[in-house]
Parts: sequence; structure tokens; C-alpha cells
Amino acid sequence: MFDIADVARQADERAAEIEATRHLPSGLAADLAATGICRAFAPRELGAAEATPAELSHDLESLAARDGSTGWCAMIAATTSIVAGWLPAEWAEEIYGPEDSVTGGFAAPMGRATVTDEGLRVSGRWAWGSGSHHCTWLGGGTLVVDAGGTPTGRADGLTAPFVFFSMDQVTLLDTWHVAGLKGTGSVDYTVTDAFVPGGRWVDMTRPARIGRPLYRMPFFGSLAIGVASVMLGLARRAIDELIGLAEKHPQGSARSLAQRAPIQADLAAAVADHRSARLLLDDAIERVWASASAGEVPGADRVALRLAATNAALNSAAAVDRCYHAAGGSAVYESSPLQRVFRDVHVATQHAMVAPRTLEVIGRHTFGLDTDLAQI
Repeated sequence: MFDIADVARQADERAAEIEATRHLPSGLAADLAATGICRAFAPRELGAAEATPAELSHDLESLAARDGSTGWCAMIAATTSIVAGWLPAEWAEEIYGPEDSVTGGFAAPMGRATVTDEGLRVSGRWAWGSGSHHCTWLGGGTLVVDAGGTPTGRADGLTAPFVFFSMDQVTLLDTWHVAGLKGTGSVDYTVTDAFVPGGRWVDMTRPARIGRPLYRMPFFGSLAIGVASVMLGLARRAIDELIGLAEKHPQGSARSLAQRAPIQADLAAAVADHRSARLLLDDAIERVWASASAGEVPGADRVALRLAATNAALNSAAAVDRCYHAAGGSAVYESSPLQRVFRDVHVATQHAMVAPRTLEVIGRHTFGLDTDLAQI
């Protein structure tokens, strides 16, 4: 759907630079935003795509197959843009109307907000600020508290809004020193007594302002689709890299990798890991989208989506591992994309949306036990 081919090529060519600087180069980030993918889920009234989850998922996979960090930054911006369906119309226009809009943030309520006559005063520190270096607005989850710091709420029931900060209100901290996805710039960030005017926030527990299917999608499920799609892209790249080593002769061997039966089996298993995960995720997305188009998404469909996303994450990591080990010693060198893909995928597995512990909630629901699906 999005014309990302040129950006994907640039990202591939500049992968070493992206890792070294630990965030996307400004020119690449601007070109990425120009494709429209960074506001993929913003409503069409703002000139955005209002893409379906299936469309975005496949484009994110294609982008991540060229560079994981670039795919991840696009994913965070795109999935965050869904909140435009909840924002008051004037703030949706202000934040997501510009074609170069890029947003991000961390939804956990790490900030504290006090009520004023005109809005909120917010202070806090958040982690995992992926893509923050090129954001035009940055958000953060908060708790509304009284003057003594005790959680309270407004008369309208607002207790834990996701608020938006202009970038001049935010301080980015140099905390992103990590094993993989180095170029995502997922730094900690702080605000101190930042004024947030009335309505520049969303409460995702309430129905969206816009009633179309995209804005009936479960927010956490949409984010899980994005994370899983990036990981599928990493698996696809690992498979391509192993195929590219077909004529490599391991030290002391007269046979190439492609001629060795164990490597043939590893490649076949990796392809099966990737394809089966892709198909299950596509099926779950189609199922949830049909429910959202008809009305409300039931708990069973939400659970099916999260199971498919976590399965995609686990299978993607397994496929990458197979390819990395099959490639042999050459995969450890910085010149090999396989070592970067290996590091990237194992950082991505730690994301809460697809971590193995999500299976516990899914399994509990499948047993028919009472299950809190608020985070599903």
C-alpha cells in the first residue's frame, strides 16, 4: 500500500550507520514519514491512509526485512497514530494533520498529572521511546493525582490519560545502549511540569470518537500486530541471507552449504516457521477485522489475535536462530546481516505485546477460566 521501496533500499544501505548513531538519520526519517506509513492509522479526514491492519502488517514486514530498526520505528509511529480516532478533532488535526507527522511514546502510566483550570500539569519519566529523535509529538501514560500525589480523578472520570507533549517540552536521555534494534533510538525521556492543554490526551478505555472499523480494533492487539510484523520481516531477511550463502563451503568441506542435508533441513524448517506464522497472523487479522467491521470485537477474537502475534514472534525468532546457526562462523562478523538480524529479533522478543508470558493469559481464557482481557 505504501511506496516504501526506496526507503527500504536506503535503510539497507545505511544499516551500519543506523546502528552506529543509534537512531535513524534525519534524511531517512523524513523520507520514511513522506511515504505516509508513520501516520498509517490516522483517519482519512486528515489526508492519512486509514490503512487496514492487514495492509500495514505486510508493509512493515517488507520494510523490516531490509532493516529491523527502520521497520520498528515505522511500526511505533504507525500504531501510535491510531489514537487520532480518540483525540478531539482539533487536536487530531494539530498532531496528525501535517504530512510529516511522527508520533511515539510509552503508554504505561509513568507520569503524574495534576488538574488545572486549563488542562493538566505533567511530570514523569518514561522508557522505550522508540523513534523519539524524529517525532513531532511524543506521548506518555499518566495518572491523575491530587496535590499530595494520591491518585484521584476528574469529574469526567479521567484517571489515566495518554497525553501528548510538544518536543520542546521533552528531554531525551542517552540510555539506549543495547544488543539489538540499536537504531530505534528507544531512549528514556522526561518532562517536568509540562502544561498539557485541555483535550490533548486520550483515554483508550472509552469508545473512539470515530466509529469506523479501524477504531474498534483493540489497541494492544493492533500494537501486537505491528511488533509481530517486524519480527516476520527479520525472519524473512534471515532466510534470504542463508539462501545467499548457498555456494559457501564450510572450512574443510568439499560440499557447499546448499549441498549439505542438515542445512537443507534447517532452511526448510525456517521457511515453515515463517510461512505458518504469517498465515496464522493473517487469519487472525482477517477475523478481528470482520468483527470490527460488523460492530464490537469479542474477547475470543482478541485472544486469537494475540495468540497469532505471539506465535509469529516465537516462530520468527526460531527461524532466525536456525538460519544463524546454519550459516556457520561467517554469521558472527559485523559484515554479515545475519548477526544483526539475530540480535534484533532477540531484543524484539522482549516486547510485552508478544513476550511468552502472554500465552498464560491466552491459555487461561482457552481453559474457560475467568480472565481479565483488559490488556488483550
